[in-house]
Amino acid sequence: MISQILKSVFFKSAKGKAGRYAKNSTRLFELIKDSVSKLQKVGFKGNLSEFQTNVQLLIRMVRAYASGEYRGLPWRSLISIVAVLIYFVSPIDLIPDFLPFIGVTDDVALVVWLVKSLSNDVQKFGDWEKQAKTINIG
Repeated sequence: MISQILKSVFFKSAKGKAGRYAKNSTRLFELIKDSVSKLQKVGFKGNLSEFQTNVQLLIRMVRAYASGEYRGLPWRSLISIVAVLIYFVSPIDLIPDFLPFIGVTDDVALVVWLVKSLSNDVQKFGDWEKQAKTINIG
C-alpha cells in the first residue's frame, strides 16, 4: 500500500507543497493547527491510539522546528514530515476520508511508514525533548 500512496497524485501534490510550507513558519503553524483539528475530529481510539501518538510526535517535531527551538531535523526529513501531514489533513487522497472506517487506512499506513523510516531522527528528537524538559524542570 505504501508504494501506491507514494506514487499517487495526492502524495506527489503534498510533497510538492511541502517545500513551500517548510520555508514558512506561519504555514507550518497552520498545518499543525489543521493536523491537531483533524486528529480531534476523527477521534482515533483503540488500535489507532499508536497512530495518534505518532501524528502528535510529528506535530511536535514540526512545531519545534517552526519555532526555532529545534534545528536538528534534516531538511529532507522535515519535507517528508510536512508532506505526510499535508496528505493527512487532506480529505481527498488515495482512500477518501469520508469513507467510514477505511478512509483513514492510507493515512495510518503512511504515518507508520514515515515514523519507521525516520527512526534515527525521531530518536534524536525524543532525546532533545527529554533534555529540554529536564532543563525546564530543573
